[in-house]
Amino acid sequence: MDPVIELAGLSVRFGNREILHNLRVALSGRTIGLLGPNGAGKSTLIQTILGFVPISAGSANIFGHDIRQQTRELRALIGYMPENDSFIANMTAVSFVRMMGELAGLPHDAALERAHEVLFYVGLGEARYRLLGTYSLGMKQLAKLAQAIVHGPRLLILDEPTNGLDPPARQRMIRLIKEMKQTGSMHIVVCSHLLRDVEETCEEVLILKQGRIVHYSNLEEERRANKRFVELETVGDEKDFAGALTALGCECVGTGLGRLKMVLPAEFELREIYRLAAERDLQLRRLNYRRDTLEDIFLKAMEA
Repeated sequence: MDPVIELAGLSVRFGNREILHNLRVALSGRTIGLLGPNGAGKSTLIQTILGFVPISAGSANIFGHDIRQQTRELRALIGYMPENDSFIANMTAVSFVRMMGELAGLPHDAALERAHEVLFYVGLGEARYRLLGTYSLGMKQLAKLAQAIVHGPRLLILDEPTNGLDPPARQRMIRLIKEMKQTGSMHIVVCSHLLRDVEETCEEVLILKQGRIVHYSNLEEERRANKRFVELETVGDEKDFAGALTALGCECVGTGLGRLKMVLPAEFELREIYRLAAERDLQLRRLNYRRDTLEDIFLKAMEA
């Protein structure tokens, strides 16, 4: 599959400070998560992809288009939902979304028709003639989503789409992202500080730290791999115990004080742990069984 976003040595510098350093990655998933702590360079990367920030070195292609040479073509292909509100408060939602459709290249009549369609799609059909300044926070987030998809983009960039939403509104936004992922032709980038949002919606994840890529994961492949993790706390000869588990195909790492971390092979039965412990008169004081999560991946990346 051809990459949606391809970064080849991309670097961005503001004065003497390098914000993005030699980013190299090819992303082709239907939904791509962009993670990192504050100051990691996420917003700068988004602004660079949108053509608002000049590249200092390297290159970036979106659907094979060079972002420096084909900016106008790319802006017709990309929809952007910003983190911060960018509304004209005394405009109605339908007028605002129609205007944004025209700015993206739609003729007036087509933009107006699409504005009505997308406002109904996101759940604002009954409120489309209200002034944006009277909208609640959740409604404003939905209006931002509507203006981002009005022109039918091939790439949709969502910057903190659930920011400030209460649980029902968050669930509605997550449901809309999943629907667009499953039924549309768009590729979606979700930039969020909420790991749960990315884990629920994304196939790939890119983690930045201090302007560098510290981790890339294909979450779909990891889910299919279905790795199982066990943490043990023992009393006894854990080295012999770990050796016996390794002989059965487990990956074991001792962390000291009788603690073991293991990755279990696909067909391994948990009762084998208890059998081996009983044979060696080894006491199991604690056993935690779980599957790896995006939080584990993120925390490991932050330690790099």
